Order: sequence, then C-alpha cells, then structure tokens
Amino acid sequence: MRQWPTPPALLLGAALALLGLLLGAVLTDGSQDPAAPENTTGNNRSSTSAPPTPGDDSAAQLPPRVPALWPTPRSVQPGRGTVRIGTTVALHADSGTDAATLDTVARTLREAGVHQVRYGDRAQRNELLITIASEPAQTSDEASTTLETLGFEPPKPKTLPTSGYVLAIGPDDKGRPRIVLVGADPAGAFHAAQTLAQLVRPVGSSAPRAELPAVHIRDWPATAIRGIVEGFYGTPWTQEQRLEQLDFAARWKLNTYIYTPKDDPYLRARWRDPYPASRLTVLRTLVQRATADHITFVHAVSPGPTVCYSSPGDTAALTGKFQQLWDIGVRAFAVPLDDIDISRWNCARDQSAYGTGKAAVARAQADLLGRIQREFIGTHRGAAPLITVPTEYTGARPSAYRRTLAARLDPAVTVMWTGAQVVSPTLRTAQAREARNTYAHPVLVWDNYPVNDYTPGHLLLGPYEGRDRTLPGVVAGLTANPMNQASASAPALFSLAAYTWNPGKYRPEAALDAGLAALADGDTRALTALRAFADVNRASRVSAVQAPRLAALTAAYWRGGATAEKALRTRLTVLAGARDAVPAAFRSAASPWLACASDWARAALGAMAVHEGRGSRSEVRALRAAARAHTVLNWQGRTREVEVGAGVLDTFVARALGET
Repeated sequence: MRQWPTPPALLLGAALALLGLLLGAVLTDGSQDPAAPENTTGNNRSSTSAPPTPGDDSAAQLPPRVPALWPTPRSVQPGRGTVRIGTTVALHADSGTDAATLDTVARTLREAGVHQVRYGDRAQRNELLITIASEPAQTSDEASTTLETLGFEPPKPKTLPTSGYVLAIGPDDKGRPRIVLVGADPAGAFHAAQTLAQLVRPVGSSAPRAELPAVHIRDWPATAIRGIVEGFYGTPWTQEQRLEQLDFAARWKLNTYIYTPKDDPYLRARWRDPYPASRLTVLRTLVQRATADHITFVHAVSPGPTVCYSSPGDTAALTGKFQQLWDIGVRAFAVPLDDIDISRWNCARDQSAYGTGKAAVARAQADLLGRIQREFIGTHRGAAPLITVPTEYTGARPSAYRRTLAARLDPAVTVMWTGAQVVSPTLRTAQAREARNTYAHPVLVWDNYPVNDYTPGHLLLGPYEGRDRTLPGVVAGLTANPMNQASASAPALFSLAAYTWNPGKYRPEAALDAGLAALADGDTRALTALRAFADVNRASRVSAVQAPRLAALTAAYWRGGATAEKALRTRLTVLAGARDAVPAAFRSAASPWLACASDWARAALGAMAVHEGRGSRSEVRALRAAARAHTVLNWQGRTREVEVGAGVLDTFVARALGET
C-alpha cells in the first residue's frame, strides 16, 4: 500500500473543479477546442463556448462534460451519470502493467485530491475502483466484468491495434464508481493513463476535477512511429530540455526520439571513438527516461564525412559504438548518410572496391548498412530495424543512386525522407507512395518543421499543416525536427502529435490553440499573451500566412469604428506586454522575439495615436528602429535580424504614419 499526504492546494483544487473550469460540447469524436479559440475570420461566430468563469454559480450547477482530448481519440461515447474520485481509491493492475503507467495514474489521482491509493485491495463501499489491463489477451475477469457492467463489450485479443486502448468511466450496474483501462499492449495502457489525466485535468484548465463524466473511449494511433528528431544545427538543447521533451512527447502520445544533435562529437567527428564514461552517464539518463515514458530512443551516428565504407575496421567501430549504447539500454539505431559530399571517396580502398559515380556510392552505403543490420541488429534480440538517411533524401524520382540503393540495401532497413524538398511546404500521399516505391523500403518521414536553423531570425509557431490526412497510412511514421528553442517548439510539436495520432479528425488551428493552452497550463493571462505572440510568429515555408488575427484587426481598423479601434488597441497592448505574461521557460527561449514584438506593438500603438491626431512621430520612428535592431546569431555565428509580424506590423505602422 502506498499513501500520500494531501496538499491543501489539491483539496482546494478538487473543490474548485466542481466549478467546471473547462466547458465543451459532448462530441462523439472528442474534437472540441480546449477553450474558445480565437476567431481569425473576422466574424463573431464560434463553434464552442468559453470556459465558465471561476466563481460563476451557474457553472457550478453544470454536470461535468467530456472535455476536448488531445490527440483526438478515435471514438468517444458519453455515458450516463458521473463518477466522483473521492479521497481514497482502490487500484488493481495486471502483472504486465508497468511502473510508468501506475505512476501516471497515481500522479493524476494525487492531483485530484486522493491521499490514499490501495493496490490490490477490495474497493470499499462507494469507493472508486480503477482496473488496469496491459493487453486484451490478459484482461482480467474483473476488468472484463466491469466493462460489461458499464455497458461495453471487452476488447478481444488482436482487435485493438498496436498501442491502442480502451478507457471506460462510469457507475456500474450497482451504481458503484468504476474506471477501466485496457491497453492493446503496455504502451496502450500507458496512453490510456495519459487520457485519464486529461479527463481529470483538461487541457487549458487551472484545476483538476473531482467528478468525471461517464464515457467510453476506444483509441489507437494512425501510424507506428510518431516523434521528434533532434537534428537541427546551432545551439543544442540542454540535458534538462531533452528530459522535458521526452516527458512532453509521452504526455501527448508521441513515441520516438531520434538523438542526433550536431554538437555531440561522438556522433560525427569522433564517431569511431567510444563514449567516455561521463557522456555515457548523461546518455543513460536520457535512455532511462525515454524507456519509462514509452519512448523509443534512437541513437543516430553519422559517419559519412570520414567513413571508409569497405573498411572492416570502420564497420567494427560502428558496431562497437552501438554495443556500448546497447549496454545502457538503447534498442534502436540509425546511421544517417545525409549532408555529405559523394563526389569523392574518403579512402582509396573504396575507389578500388566500388569505382566512381553515385551508383557506386549507393552500393558502398548499402553494403555498410547491410553489415550493421546483419552483424549487429540481427544478432541482438529486441533491436529495432536499422534506420538510415540516404544521401539523396529529398524527392522521389528514380535516379542512379536511388535505384542502386533500393536494389542492394537490406530489406529490413528503414529509409528516412524529407519530402519533395528539404523543407517541404506540403507532403502528399502520392509523393510518399512514390518515395516508398522508389526506395523499395519502408519510408519514415523526417519533417523539417518547425526547425528554424535555416531562418534563424524567425520563430515558427504555426501549426503542423500541409500534410495529407492519408499520409500516415502509407509511411512507417513521421518525425519532426524542432527549433533550437525547445519550449517554443511545443505548440508545433503538440499539433504534430495530434496529426500523427488521428489525422482524419485533425484540425490545425484547433490543435495550435490547444498546444498554446497546454503551454499556458491554466494561466489565462499567459494564454492570451501566447495567442497574440504566436499569431505574429507563424509564417514559414509550410504556411505563408502571417498574423491572420492581427491582420484582420488592422483591416477592420482601417474600415473605421470604435469597436474595431478598441479591439486592435487591446490586441497590441497584450502583445506589448507578452514577455511579462508568458511562462518562464518560453520567455527564456523566445526572449529576442518577445522584445521585438513589444517594440513593434508599442510602435503600432503610437502610430494609432499619430493617425488619430495625437502622439509623436519621432517616438514612433524610434520604437520602429528599436524593433528592427533586435538580432540573433545563426549556427555559423553570423548576425541575423529578428522578424516579428513582417508585412503586417511594419505595414500598419507605415500606413498610420502616412508613409504609404
């Protein structure tokens, strides 16, 4: 038995939960917004209502509803009645349920005000019983019976897709409070626990709920590999940021983390050298956290710039490095061969063995990768198939290189692909099918969004979009390359998680707003600031749309009217003070852009005053000059101007000053 003292704040939170801090229509697809999203079309209609205001007596009378769940589940069937969590809970779990799932459920219960969880004990009268089964084949009689008494058929073995789950909440046929979590596998049970956490504390809510709506959820992902590839150039993430990213990924049901930071010399310049003990300790911590979070940690070594493909010594160096990593728990490996010069060999031995030309390079690469797949991956039970990034990793048309690689590469190896371009504005299902046919191997998407190393003056805070809904069904998976700014990458990665899990019900703007709400963590002032700031930092190669909300407000302002003037002034005031309102980690990551946004917003407010016959032109011009003076360094150490709201803020200021 484990017991915890109850923090006073949690007791208060449980009481406040009855106020219904998050409101949303009960939808069978679970796709409502976390809070009323901003209207970017200029009209006043909204498909959802805002959350009730704390202290609103009318809201306190409403029964709890099924909130928006992220990623959107496949099926959400609201039931009848509610379940009160209470202060003590009985929890039964099968032997396959891992510690991470149990800890997630226990943490959720503590947040809801539970101070005692009794493992394996019988539920007392009117006490909540939670039952967890890690796979349908081992679903206990208790779990099956409880599902039936809740009115739902227990999942049969092999009917739930990999990583899928069933989550049922409600009073049973005798009115007793029950929650059942059944996973297709341990990962599925873990995902069910994450969904339960959202039901207790919905995205955008500042407090947990002490009472839950009856509901039956059946859910599974659209593609097997969903994750993050840390592959950007420039300032690397810290160890703390990487650990936070792993937890973030787990919370939103991503399951892969490809470790290939450009600052790790043992991945590139010193790839032949074993990791020293100090660095291995750091990696072990990451691997252990990833394993606990049900994240596949993929270690990627890039030997391309110096490797001698035909050298037994270099093959041994790679397999030796992988063995060192295997010993600390790594079970997935990659050998990227991208961003290298294939017009020359790194050793005379390769010239003699393979000759010249791109087809010759493809043969050499296929031979090296094949040896690693056979001699290391194939001899280590539990190892995932080897992953590579081919030198020709964009486009899909057949070439001498691609034809040779396709024919010679071990069929078990997975090939990464960025789409039609290095940064692809769109990814179409037809393109992915063509790539799969051309490479003749499983294709894993390396999506270069929201990475900004090629445009360091911009933050890319727009949603994941421009990808066909059917794309996940024809690829092995999708991974996104984030920005150097870890916390600022969260909104885009949140929307990636929503897309890769259930693309059929994915809505980019709703996902972006939910990602911002998750980042704000219940702080309404922070969410308002994040919305305003993200709006002026979203244009990218994926979407050319810049500041849609602010652009609509400025357009309305020029049409005239007190309402439009007030709305624009309010928005600019929020933007001017955003750096003091956003979460601390985000503030640190986005500091130059927040400062720039503040200067532009103040310049715009001053320009409004000038246009209205008051204010100082010189002060506005000074603020505009200050806004244009913010800079950052790119990964090569060159200075680049910070840009915020380009084409909207600057255009508005110039027009208000009568310069255009």
